[in-house]
Amino acid sequence: MDSNGIPGGLTVRRRWDANAALVAIGWVERTNSSSSAKSAVSARRRNMFVTILGLPWNKHHTYGRVGEEDNAICKGLGFRGYADAHGKTVTVRQDQAYITIIVQWLFDEIPDKDIHSWTILISGLARIGSSSTVSKLFRKMQTEGVPPNQFTLSSVLKLCSSKSEPQIAKGIHGWIVRNGIDLDVALENSILDVYVKCGAFQYAERLFERRKERDTIAWNIMIGGHMRIGDVEKSLDLFYRFPFKDVASWNTIIDGLMRKGYEGTALELLYEMANKGPTFNEITFSTALVLASKLSLLELGRQIHNLVITVGIHNKGFIKTSLIDFYCRCGKMEKALMIFRKIHPLHSNSLNPIITGDESMTEVVAWSTLISGFVHNNEYENALQTFVSMVGDDIGVDKFTVTTIASVCANVGSLTLGQHIHAYIHKIGHQLDFHLGSSLVDLYSKCGSLEDARVIFEQTSSPNVVLWTSMVSACALHGQGHEAIRVFELMIEEGIKPNEISFTVVLTACSHSGLLEEGCNYFRLMKEVYRIKPGIEHFTCMVDLYGRAGRLDEAKKFIDRNHVSNQSLVLKSFLSSCRLHKNIDMGNWVSEKLLHLKSLDAGSHVLFSNMCAANQRWEEAAKVRSLMRHRGINKLPGQSWIQLKNKVHVFVMGDRSHPCEAEIYSYLDALIGRLKEIGYSSALDQVMQDVEEEQGEQFLGYHSEKLAIAYGIISMPSGTPIRIMKNLRVCTDCHNFIKCTSQLLNREIIVRDIRRFHHFKNGSCSCGDYW
Repeated sequence: MDSNGIPGGLTVRRRWDANAALVAIGWVERTNSSSSAKSAVSARRRNMFVTILGLPWNKHHTYGRVGEEDNAICKGLGFRGYADAHGKTVTVRQDQAYITIIVQWLFDEIPDKDIHSWTILISGLARIGSSSTVSKLFRKMQTEGVPPNQFTLSSVLKLCSSKSEPQIAKGIHGWIVRNGIDLDVALENSILDVYVKCGAFQYAERLFERRKERDTIAWNIMIGGHMRIGDVEKSLDLFYRFPFKDVASWNTIIDGLMRKGYEGTALELLYEMANKGPTFNEITFSTALVLASKLSLLELGRQIHNLVITVGIHNKGFIKTSLIDFYCRCGKMEKALMIFRKIHPLHSNSLNPIITGDESMTEVVAWSTLISGFVHNNEYENALQTFVSMVGDDIGVDKFTVTTIASVCANVGSLTLGQHIHAYIHKIGHQLDFHLGSSLVDLYSKCGSLEDARVIFEQTSSPNVVLWTSMVSACALHGQGHEAIRVFELMIEEGIKPNEISFTVVLTACSHSGLLEEGCNYFRLMKEVYRIKPGIEHFTCMVDLYGRAGRLDEAKKFIDRNHVSNQSLVLKSFLSSCRLHKNIDMGNWVSEKLLHLKSLDAGSHVLFSNMCAANQRWEEAAKVRSLMRHRGINKLPGQSWIQLKNKVHVFVMGDRSHPCEAEIYSYLDALIGRLKEIGYSSALDQVMQDVEEEQGEQFLGYHSEKLAIAYGIISMPSGTPIRIMKNLRVCTDCHNFIKCTSQLLNREIIVRDIRRFHHFKNGSCSCGDYW
């Protein structure tokens, strides 16, 4: 505290502003204040204490509204304020730590603290998630002789539920029992809820069975709890046993079934609820829309949309955002935009509306949902434009939105844009927790900067399995198998239990680096020690591991032994290995399996055709290509792109559309000539037709990545690393070309293909020619 009682944790500037503001409005006593003035100030302190804690703070984007009279106080205290269109209310924002400091200061200034004051403080801080502070205050309250009431106890128990603090909850429950506190239904439900959410089901079931009065809330807690841990059978049994099911009961079971992958059963219960259950509420409609999108039932979603219009709740924010989400998930972005524009009248004319600051949660969620929808539909440019509009219009950007936009940067591979997003996250004050940390690790790793990913990993507080797995994945993506294993082992040493995704990425790392023995060991560890049942992703990694190492017979035995010969992902991975090692007989066997499964897609056809061409079996290669044309299967065209000065330049093979095409081709032809002098030669086995050598070199000479690299060389300063993205796997010829180019020009070239990164430097590649 300073001399005026302002919290010392604030900056000097903020302390000065706060003091000046509070004195000016008469909230802090002047030196010569009268007793009546002091009394008035005390009352104002108490009222402001209640006002701040009464704001609807949100744990993701803490914000609330105050009137004009309280705005000056909030502004003086350092809360950022934004006036609405009429200037009558102000949205104030601040982070959790700052709110905690302020309200504790206000509380300390209240002279006569009673149970009411203590309860407001504890329940308010519990609502914004200040768990450690709440625990200390709860103990302090008792030591000062103020016994908590049932509302205080319920508030603390709810916080324990949200933060998964079973030990604190057990301690409070014990205190209640020792002190003979009478349990009303609400407090009993709070105790039941905390045990369920903390996973202490033995305690929860014992309490539930012993209760004399089990209301609807108690039944719903147990139904939802069993569903949450995957005990679908027990959850359904409780649901059918419960004689007085309300709308929350139906919502809980339908939503739970949908989340656990039982969409069909959820749909059946939704129809049953419509026929003989309670009337749908907003949550039911929202859940039904998500279910319809998961099952790709566009017509059902439209019927639900018509129903909410008939019921008259279509203008409610929660329903509007649910409708936006539904149409986004179904790929109907124009329809989603129509609903989005109706949330605010000024949205109707432009995607870039002018909003004066009335930032309701509906608007925040609507913007976030729309951005997520564009990402879901691979419309990355629209997602970025919408995000820029959201920031420009001062709509509150929550962590969900920034992690979504970070994924856009990761997908397009734009390091510059990713750095801008990272700077913005820092600017708006979001803490680098494991959610943001893992997103930024993923962003930097997919944009080619493994070092920046490492820095983020080390800076993130309280790393969990998600963050550790992201770092292992980053190492795997860059071909650093041994480093990925080191990080994985360090995660286990730190007491973090790996999950199924952790094992997928470490197996991928082993596969990309040829670490066969290590990969086999981790597969056994997953099954035997961590009791994780292998999924298709794990089987695919193992087949890829054997296949890349040239152990095709062992890969086939593994497929047969694990009964996964009917899994297309596994077979496609095996076919790629057959092509790599030019084993046509094994490739034929895999192709026939895929054909039988009707999973012989464009990629599989091309793999087998390439295999035939590599062995100069031109007739078979031509037959596969003819079969593709007959079935209407089109090969995904190869594309490479490079970003220069905030503009993305895209190239395809033989592309002549670029404004600098003459300069690009002239330089590329000259470069290939110089490369031949140091040993480069075209890999003619990559050509898919039986043609003369000179013609074959022309086919290979203008692959998209070569054009992108040539443009980068002539457009960027000497010595600057060239970063290229490609939508397909880099072919052998281009890989050799880039290695030789990096040696000849002493230039670092970084290429991200569909599988991994290749860092070319001084004539070698980070993959060690093992890709």
